Amino acid sequence: MSLSLAHVTFDCTHAAGLAAFWSKALDRPVDPDASEFFATIGRVGEQPGPAWMFIKVPEAKQVKNRVHVDLAADDWAGEVARVVELGATHVSDHDEYGARWATLTDPEGNEFDIGDATR
Repeated sequence: MSLSLAHVTFDCTHAAGLAAFWSKALDRPVDPDASEFFATIGRVGEQPGPAWMFIKVPEAKQVKNRVHVDLAADDWAGEVARVVELGATHVSDHDEYGARWATLTDPEGNEFDIGDATR
């Protein structure tokens, strides 16, 4: 028996809205039938990688995420700037342990990192 990653799931206040941000950031379409309550990216059809799922919950985010998404980019500065233009907030930059990354938050405050894939 083995496990595999099926979904990256975000609790949120508006599923379709947050899915739209991540759709643009990842350059992957939102699946059909997205609503304010439930939306997915990559769950329908044959898209690479795990699906992304967005589920409306009644409570707002309150503390720092204990788990977050790490993305990588060859054009690190360009991708950080691009997702900020899409609605992310740039929180901080880090250059430690032989790696460089930026910490950001999506429009609902969920932390994620973009790492420099060239380092």
